[in-house]
Amino acid sequence: MVIKMDQIDEMIATYDEEAEATGWYGPEVSFGLTYAYVQPGQSMLDIGIGTGLGSILFLKAGLEIHGIDISPQMLDVCRSKGFSFLHLHDLSKPPYPFDSESMDHAVCTGVFNFFSDLSPFFQETNRILRKGGLFIFVVGDRSENEDHAIKVGAEHTKSEKTVTMYLHSAKQITELMVRYGFETLRDLSFLVFMDRERTKSMPARSYLVIKREGIEL
Repeated sequence: MVIKMDQIDEMIATYDEEAEATGWYGPEVSFGLTYAYVQPGQSMLDIGIGTGLGSILFLKAGLEIHGIDISPQMLDVCRSKGFSFLHLHDLSKPPYPFDSESMDHAVCTGVFNFFSDLSPFFQETNRILRKGGLFIFVVGDRSENEDHAIKVGAEHTKSEKTVTMYLHSAKQITELMVRYGFETLRDLSFLVFMDRERTKSMPARSYLVIKREGIEL
């Protein structure tokens, strides 16, 4: 995992405010793609729940949200927003603390840009989801001839550190879908702004996929 705990701690105090100021639309886009397919009372795992931005709309829509995150401080913020089922765990260390086929759906909106290899996430999500379960996630998007890794400078990280972020092409995502038993239902591209003035942006894409089959682990 590229992002460090001290960087996470620095982000917490202003995370929601910064997301609002820079126009982070990942949660709204993901909810918009998914809401017609989910029902109140269904369970949803938020992988890397952070402060809850990625799943708060699903919580308000009546889904039972189970969050997992590496930061105790992030989970405290979630509790203050009404999230109840929270688990402290390092996402880079599978297996996650959930039984196989124990969740109806999963969401991950602000994590994949920090990981070069997404295979463990899709393997674990396939294990945890019931057949027919939905997985909604956001990636930094790129074409095949663009760099996989980019450096985000201190002027955008709001710290003294430079962060490496990873962009994932449609080809990469398609290969993951095939390998881990998922099928794409819908996807939508949008821009992620890096600063409050919205002078610098990067492409992102939200995917809604469905688990069609299990895989042998």
